[in-house]
Amino acid sequence: MCLSIPAKIENIHGDEATVSVNGALYKAGIQMIKDAMEGEYVLLHAGFAIQKIDEKEARETLELYNEMYNLNNRNP
Repeated sequence: MCLSIPAKIENIHGDEATVSVNGALYKAGIQMIKDAMEGEYVLLHAGFAIQKIDEKEARETLELYNEMYNLNNRNP
C-alpha cells in the first residue's frame, strides 16, 4: 500500500519542483507529471509527484489528514 499526500507546486526548476504541504516545503521530482505548472496540486510520494489532482480534492484530503492527526494527538 502506498501513501501519498497532496502538495502544491510553488516553483519549478527543470525536473524538480519545490512543493508545499501545510506550509512545509519539500523538493519533488516532477518527471512523471506532464506539463506541470506552478500553483497546481499533485500527489507527492517518496519524493516524486505522481499525478495531478484538483485543488478541491487536495484541500479536502489535507483537512482529513489534519483531523486524523488531531484525533491521535489530543490529550486524554
